[in-house]
Amino acid sequence: MDKRKMLPKRARMDSMRGPIANGPLQSRPLVALLDGRDCTVEMPILKDVATVAFCDAQSTSEIHEKVLNEAVGALMWHTIILTKEDLEKFKALRIIVRIGSGVDNIDVKAAGELGIAVCNVPGYGVEEVADTTMCLILNLYRRTYWLANMVREGKKFTGPEQVREAAAGCARIRGDTLGIVGLGRIGSAVALRAKAFGFNVIFYDPYLPDGIEKSLGLTRVYTLQDLLFQSDCVSLHCSLNEHNHHLINEFTIKQMRPGAFLVNTARGGLVDDEGLAAALKQGRIRAAALDVHENEPFNVFQQGPLKDAPNLLCTPHAAFYSDASAQELREMAASEIRRAIVGRIPDCLRNCVNKDYFMAGTGGVVGGVVGGVVGGVVSGSGGAGGAYGEGINGGYYGAAQAAHSTTAVHEPAAHAAQPPPAQPAPQQQPPITLPINTTDPANHQIPKQESSDVH
Repeated sequence: MDKRKMLPKRARMDSMRGPIANGPLQSRPLVALLDGRDCTVEMPILKDVATVAFCDAQSTSEIHEKVLNEAVGALMWHTIILTKEDLEKFKALRIIVRIGSGVDNIDVKAAGELGIAVCNVPGYGVEEVADTTMCLILNLYRRTYWLANMVREGKKFTGPEQVREAAAGCARIRGDTLGIVGLGRIGSAVALRAKAFGFNVIFYDPYLPDGIEKSLGLTRVYTLQDLLFQSDCVSLHCSLNEHNHHLINEFTIKQMRPGAFLVNTARGGLVDDEGLAAALKQGRIRAAALDVHENEPFNVFQQGPLKDAPNLLCTPHAAFYSDASAQELREMAASEIRRAIVGRIPDCLRNCVNKDYFMAGTGGVVGGVVGGVVGGVVSGSGGAGGAYGEGINGGYYGAAQAAHSTTAVHEPAAHAAQPPPAQPAPQQQPPITLPINTTDPANHQIPKQESSDVH
């Protein structure tokens, strides 16, 4: 007899789902990419624990109602802003992961009070931003960008007089002082690179403990005024907040050395465009390089006070980018969402930036990302958290799951045999009308955030 005929049939993979503790069967939670379309990196990480949809929205008014009502997790770049009013539109949201490090486009305090954890990815792209910063500094000192454009435009260099005229303003690097505002990951990386080029490096960062300058062989100053007064080139690497908006303005520019250089690869809001434009036209600042701008996307040469400013080099908020860093960034962001789904918030999160507000807003009782979703029925509003349940790995994802299909339909929630009286009866789920795209790196928490990690 054929032994294979004696073996019992193997159960279908898509039916092997265990129950959530004290509740009926649960459909997969919805995770939405708010301001993008490409989910090819995120899907392999999330497809067995969540349904992933993209919105490609520029504001919450463009986000589908189903996402507003049912999304428990959100991924977002820097092109959408979430105010308190925006956050209140989400009825089931438990976690937002910013694909980058800067969170100035999210009201993190309001999110925490609504029971929504906000996370970022501070550890990616450090080398890329530091390398770009040095590239911009070298361009300002050696005027490579302007000289290359002259050659492209057909300018003739027939002798030293033409070179002298074209290269006027070129400076020697060795012996000059580079002043770094914000000595976080990127600021430190820039400092080490700059020393190799012969810069004397000083820095200002009131949040760091004493002694860090000794470990890196740098000189520390304790006021911004001292840094501006001593620096031949100033490079910004601090986060943007309500205390340092327009840190570089007409008043602080007057404290800089005449003819100094300015580089900003951190946040556009750190620099007042009107003050910078006036300083460039007057020659008080010899040249400036900006990778970030206060309003993005924005072309400074088409509108605004900087459109006629001389000696200005601008790049399109791309200092963070390389093929490797982009992959790393998106994997880290998706992994944080996954930790939230299968673990307990905020304990399982590596980079929660509003943990204090979150714990206060939820009374310290927190749990898995789907604590407010039972059998596909959403309870609560505005993301406000009461007593959350365990993470959804409490039985549901202990069993194997089939990979999520590309069809835009939820599986209907099944009825429990004897549901507890306190639990609402599960309801049939409507089909998802959003496009569904179905195609754990290490990331360590560091207390000081660095906004220049993301662009």
